[in-house]
Amino acid sequence: MASTGTSHNQAKFVLPNNDLEQQGTTLEIETKDFDYSRRSQWLRAAVLGANDGLVSTASLMMGVGAVKQDIKAMILTGFAGLVAGACSMAIGEFVSVYSQLDIEVAQMKRNIERGRGHENIEEKESLPNPLQAAAASALAFSVGAMVPLLAASFIREYNLRLGVVVAAVTFALVIFGWLGAVLGKAPVIRSALRVLVGGWLAMAITFGLTKLIGSSGL
Repeated sequence: MASTGTSHNQAKFVLPNNDLEQQGTTLEIETKDFDYSRRSQWLRAAVLGANDGLVSTASLMMGVGAVKQDIKAMILTGFAGLVAGACSMAIGEFVSVYSQLDIEVAQMKRNIERGRGHENIEEKESLPNPLQAAAASALAFSVGAMVPLLAASFIREYNLRLGVVVAAVTFALVIFGWLGAVLGKAPVIRSALRVLVGGWLAMAITFGLTKLIGSSGL
């Protein structure tokens, strides 16, 4: 009987431990899901930034290529588009994220003053970083812009150069569209086609309008 009583007492102490282990496992899973969600948002933003760099730089190069067959003019235009676009993206992202940071810091201070919260290390780490966001945005844009630049850099023949740029951009658009769909959990084929058609339209409109204005003698 004594041994039976002892086993019951042991059982009483084991159950809470199991509950604590389950709670710890649940908390760990929730933390992993939260970290994955944040990483996927950053990755999706990077893909969108790279797509912007790809489409805008390729469209600029195709526009200049519509009126000038010189490879130097095309490459210089693409490089200028890369630098200007990366700077614009970085500045815009810095201003936007800094504004968000100011709002969140002000909210934290109000909560502390009202006794609703307290400042801790986790809250500080969760705050957005404007410099990091600006650098990531500029880098993503530059990666996308390098695709048409590299495609056109080593081809002297005019028609072949345009064809290679379009082919390289098409391939990159499909990849970026696929990545964006996977990270955003959207239909892959439909999303990739949207990105592809949008990029084609941007290049075609820029090429056509520049060709029209250039042929009119303005």
